Amino acid sequence: MSRRVMRGFDPARLEQLRKDSRLSRPELARAAGIGHATLYQWETGATSPQVDLLKRVTDALGVQISDVVVVPEDERLPGDWRVLAGLLQPQLGKLAKLSTTTVAQVERGQAALTDETARKVSAALGISESVYRAAYERARSRPPGTPA
Repeated sequence: MSRRVMRGFDPARLEQLRKDSRLSRPELARAAGIGHATLYQWETGATSPQVDLLKRVTDALGVQISDVVVVPEDERLPGDWRVLAGLLQPQLGKLAKLSTTTVAQVERGQAALTDETARKVSAALGISESVYRAAYERARSRPPGTPA
């Protein structure tokens, strides 16, 4: 099984934000409702966070996900926008009233982005349709073997 890496995640930045908040790993982990070993693995880069758990950590720190996940706007793919919103694919699907399969296929550029899907997803993410469409086109035209 391959390890999924969160694009743009900066483990050192997460650790620095925790230290700036004067919290120990166990204190932050407890505040966020995650295991302190999980937080340690994220901060050392041994594993990438799951977006919903990272959202709980950034909320506990009083920062945004974009403070620890940095992907320039003109390089963002659809999945990056979802991550920055702190959502898993099923959560975005529920908000946009789409199936998780549709969300996943659009994020990978494997399904057509219909006007209706673009409208629903961009509204759920709080971004313009044109920004989401540009991200989708980047996903569709990325080189083979490049993760979406």
